[in-house]
Amino acid sequence: MKLKQYFESNNGLGVLSTADQEGKVNSAVYSRPQVIEDNKIAFIAADRLTHANLMQNPHAVYLFKEDGPGYKGKRLFLKKTGESQDQGLIDSLRRSCHGQSCEEGRDKKFLVYFDVEKELPLVVMKD
Repeated sequence: MKLKQYFESNNGLGVLSTADQEGKVNSAVYSRPQVIEDNKIAFIAADRLTHANLMQNPHAVYLFKEDGPGYKGKRLFLKKTGESQDQGLIDSLRRSCHGQSCEEGRDKKFLVYFDVEKELPLVVMKD
């Protein structure tokens, strides 16, 4: 299944993990990615630790667990390829404002682009 179709048809919990240049790891809950092309995705990131880490180290992993029983989902191994600060584009892609007005407490946002270097299931079952 193509990534665009997969993320359009599945809800769940996503976690984006990054590391700084010294290898200190951070993980943060992130929504489903914006699928640009099959192996190109983007996330909206605030000007916080995840974004700071990506400025130092372009590699990240996105873990997505589908809603429902069991451990269905995906692990995407990513490499940052660019970013945009186009607020109009970012606003057009936002899915929610997390229970507040989108204008309230607005942090600086970035649309961060990634190549998907590798895709694995959430859990690999061995016989």
